[in-house]
Amino acid sequence: MRIVSGIYKGKIIIPPKNLVARPTTDFAKESLFNILANRVDFEEISVLDLFSGTGGISFEFASRGCPLVTSVEINAIHQAYIRKTATELKLPVKSLKANVFLYIKNCKESFDLVFADPPYDLPELPQLPDLVLAHNLLKPEGLFVLEHPKTISFEQHPLFIEHRYYGSVNFSFFKPAIETENLEKID
Repeated sequence: MRIVSGIYKGKIIIPPKNLVARPTTDFAKESLFNILANRVDFEEISVLDLFSGTGGISFEFASRGCPLVTSVEINAIHQAYIRKTATELKLPVKSLKANVFLYIKNCKESFDLVFADPPYDLPELPQLPDLVLAHNLLKPEGLFVLEHPKTISFEQHPLFIEHRYYGSVNFSFFKPAIETENLEKID
């Protein structure tokens, strides 16, 4: 695993062998960040990384200048590795050991960008866009990016905006409904 760009461009990060995650491939990660570079100013956004695994996505955002990346991972070994690596590299990554679904339910913050890379066999994976968007984790102009298997399509979701795939890695992009649409739905 390597950091693709930013202050740590090219830095190889080798997670311990006892980590049981499926890191986003370097090719898919590089492609994703090329897309994001045309949509966001990394130095101006707050980021939430759900199901952080090895922390590769969190490290990538931080390396590109994000002032704070919140990383949520339930596995204690993974979370400790993310925290240790972020500390060693002096990256602004706040690593939390938490169940993502409880975190979503109880989070009082909103972020400019939320990224989620859940296990592909997670039964709740199809509900993630609704959970993230319903709990106001995104700021009004925010962006939610979900990594998922090719067997799941979100193209019919009302807040879906785009799908990209790189080999077996699929990314679906979502935007929150504009405020006036939210008010109309409440009435």
